[in-house]
Amino acid sequence: MNAVAVFDAVFDRAESGVPAAFTARHSSGGELRFDPTVWCRDATAGDSTLLARCTGPTLDVGCGPGRLTGALIAAGRPALGIDISATAVRLARGRGAVALQRDVFDPVPGTGRWQHLLLADGNIGIGGDPHRLLRRCRRLLAADGRLHAELAPPGTPAWSGTAMVQAPGGVGSPLSWACVPLDDLPALAGATALRILDTWTAAGRWFATLGPA
Repeated sequence: MNAVAVFDAVFDRAESGVPAAFTARHSSGGELRFDPTVWCRDATAGDSTLLARCTGPTLDVGCGPGRLTGALIAAGRPALGIDISATAVRLARGRGAVALQRDVFDPVPGTGRWQHLLLADGNIGIGGDPHRLLRRCRRLLAADGRLHAELAPPGTPAWSGTAMVQAPGGVGSPLSWACVPLDDLPALAGATALRILDTWTAAGRWFATLGPA
């Protein structure tokens, strides 16, 4: 089962009201727990602090069911969500979000012109290589653009590469992902032509805003 199938399956479960939480475990012992039913809500505590920073055209990378993309559009701000999961894109469109089934590493509309990029809900782990992902985000941003990312709490062990997904009622599936704690961000930003402009916490979540160096 590849990453697309993993996320299609968990979003199908979440849409049906079936518990869909799953855990990604890395060989280092690190793990991340995801709950797609939370992503399907209209809002999650702490979201408003991210949304308030998106004052111009925004690309929501790994938009899932469109919680953030839909909120931006409802507030009259231009936004596009992209996700590898067809189920997620369908759910996002159903709530009024503009969304495309697209891998962030494939051609994306507006490359080099986005004022804001979102990597929420742990999506800084997409692809299992944070350096590659942030270099890609840098190319997607306008020269004065801003990347708003959600990170793991300081002190969390960092890991990257292939993790094994354990989902309810399913067998383990490999997933390319990463865990990036806030205290690893300075080195990561410096290596990817970005600089940290702000960091903050809200509702037990940790965030940072980065811009081109």
